[in-house]
Amino acid sequence: MAHLDPVQSPATPPVVVTLGDALGIGPEIIVRAFLDGRTGPAGQTLVIGEPAVLRRAAAVWRQRADVPELPIAVIDSVADLPLVPPGALPVLLPSWRCPELAQAPWGTVDARCGRLAAACIRDAVALASRGEVSAIVTAPIHKEALFAAGEPYPGHTEMLAAESALHGQPADVRMMLANEELKTVLVTVHCALREAIERVTFDAVLSTLRIAHASAARWGQPTPRIAVAGLNPHAGEGGLFGREEIEVIAPAIAAARAEGIDARGPYAPDTVFMRARTGEFDVVLAMYHDQGLIPVKYLGVEQGVNVTLGLPFVRTSPDHGTAFDVAGRGVADASSLVAALAMARRLAQRSA
Repeated sequence: MAHLDPVQSPATPPVVVTLGDALGIGPEIIVRAFLDGRTGPAGQTLVIGEPAVLRRAAAVWRQRADVPELPIAVIDSVADLPLVPPGALPVLLPSWRCPELAQAPWGTVDARCGRLAAACIRDAVALASRGEVSAIVTAPIHKEALFAAGEPYPGHTEMLAAESALHGQPADVRMMLANEELKTVLVTVHCALREAIERVTFDAVLSTLRIAHASAARWGQPTPRIAVAGLNPHAGEGGLFGREEIEVIAPAIAAARAEGIDARGPYAPDTVFMRARTGEFDVVLAMYHDQGLIPVKYLGVEQGVNVTLGLPFVRTSPDHGTAFDVAGRGVADASSLVAALAMARRLAQRSA
């Protein structure tokens, strides 16, 4: 992965972080990143969220003797960010509020959390669409809470695409998970495995190759070597274990190559990620969610970053979930959020 200068130009708008699920570890890792001074240049990061929830998260960390108090500075707009005192956490109020969540039990599914998380995401997309922020970094949401709130989206990726379209910027998006060793882009995302297989079509594979190729310039690779994983074991073994590779995936690769895209495969899924990790390829195209995400997460969730490709703005996220089992205990690791912030700034500078 290309390393870019992490220092953000003063002319580049700030990065906004969304709260995530109020009863998961999102608020804790946001606070931890600010406490540690790992959110990037001073005055260039703000949070959309419920102040009461963030104050409770700060109180969790204050239970440890070595953690100082973190002031919460509520601002009315992004333009107020330069007025925030040094060392304070700037918080922009969301369009829907629920201070009562600061008294709710940690690690529980709550429809109010889903509604609050969705409001924060919508507000962030509005800011990005107006150019007020250079990138969005999303803390983890809980899909059951989102569903309980009546939201029709199975995850961030689908919601961000829908919200972008509402702002007049329709987007065909794909999920990429990346760390310093491996980048993988998914053809299908949040759906049942049986449905994912049906969604692996010629158009879906070709479109994903186009999006991965076009997006690679943002991380400094205008001509990425893209390896395509097969859907079936051994990439179908010449049709013995399925014909998707012959009838769908290989023709899509051929079409992409005819457009000048350096796409290769399909390769056996059980070895292609290892080959990419050792430098043979720059990106791996995976056919479904777990096929692509397990290899990256196995290398360490603390450094993995989720990037949504195809949006008109930059969006990154930690590659882990809400971690309800450790929420509220002051043990959550903010490393993946910090990595997501750093990548968001790099990609935003490339896009400026």
